[in-house]
Formats: sequence, C-alpha cells, structure tokens
Amino acid sequence: MRSRYTAFVVGDERHLAATWHPGTRPEDLSLDPAQRWTGLDVVAVEGGGEDDARGVVEFHAAWRHGRDQGVLHERSRFLRRSGRWWYVDGEIRPS
Repeated sequence: MRSRYTAFVVGDERHLAATWHPGTRPEDLSLDPAQRWTGLDVVAVEGGGEDDARGVVEFHAAWRHGRDQGVLHERSRFLRRSGRWWYVDGEIRPS
C-alpha cells in the first residue's frame, strides 16, 4: 500500500502497473502531472499478514490540484499470489 502511494507521489506509472492485479489493471494508467499527493493516513487494515491471501487497507490520502485540495478516502482490496501482493480494486468512500 505505502509503495503504491509513493508511486503516485513520484509519478511512477510502471510501479503502479507492476503492483496492480492483471485482471483489474486498466489499459491506460496515465497519471496527471499536476496532481500532488500530500499525505497518507492508514485508517484500518484487515488481513494482510504473513499467512493471509487477502488484505484490505482503508486510508485517507490528501491531494492538491492547482487551487483545489481534498482527501481521497478509499478502502482498497489486495490479494497475495505467488508470494507477492497485488492491488485488486478500491471502494471510494465519502470523506
């Protein structure tokens, strides 16, 4: 989760694609260079331990785009396959 957030911060589309489950990854993963991510707060974690095959991370990510700013509140689902974690999808929630 934190590596994916960092990839958004630095604009690393390759890392995002490499950690996104192939079954749910979009064909086009173009990031907006004007979008700035300014903070991450992990609110809750379910599963995701060494013996788990699934995990859920709920977080708040602060952003700024020009004069606009806000917080993305998402509940993300992850799967572990072949010893690595994959982002599957996320449910955006009201902040």
